[in-house]
Amino acid sequence: MGKIIGIDLGTTNSCVAIMDGGKARVLENAEGDRTTPSIIAYTQDGEILVGQPAKRQAVTNPQNTLFAIKRLIGRRFQDEEAQRDKDIMPYQIVAADNGDAWIEVKGQKIAPPQISAEVLKKMKKTAEDYLGEPVTEAVITVPAYFNDAQRQATKDAGRIAGLEVKRIINEPTAAAWLTAWTKKSATAPSRFMTWAAVLSIFPLSKSTTLTAKKPSKFWQPTVIPTWVAKTSTAV
Repeated sequence: MGKIIGIDLGTTNSCVAIMDGGKARVLENAEGDRTTPSIIAYTQDGEILVGQPAKRQAVTNPQNTLFAIKRLIGRRFQDEEAQRDKDIMPYQIVAADNGDAWIEVKGQKIAPPQISAEVLKKMKKTAEDYLGEPVTEAVITVPAYFNDAQRQATKDAGRIAGLEVKRIINEPTAAAWLTAWTKKSATAPSRFMTWAAVLSIFPLSKSTTLTAKKPSKFWQPTVIPTWVAKTSTAV
């Protein structure tokens, strides 16, 4: 059985982790960084750039350089957030035929999951380069405020990237599991040992602040409501 990777598909940056020698390890990408800017660019010659290469050319190609796509994934065009972003983003946010918020790039409408899939492909490639074997399964963390449509859209992005998303985990839940697993790794259930890579990538990003109760002294963390404060983000 191949490795299951853990991915933080972030608004600003993304990263990927695996279990390595009994410990969660966040992997370095081809540029030698453990985080990758969640930026995708479509160039004039048809090339798709992801991460730092996309960020470097953003000034000269602003309308075709996409960032903060996570803010639109699974949203309707008429949603308040989509309408606000439509007025401030350098790229075009348009309505799809079904009313979802999509992006128009060089005259073509593209769904946010398809765009986010490019970042997930890079995370997948980063893991495969490190492991030396194909990767087909992943766990992805999402903000606690994500609704069903946003979670499904995230899974769709994984599928487009060639990944079977085994589970979508709330970011604060991942933080709680990390604490519990770190303290009780010797007795942790095997399935969480397998998925534990995702727990090392709990994001404290520029766009979201999350709070969650610490787990109890026992292995099973206590599930409680989560408070979320959302703020704006930029490249």
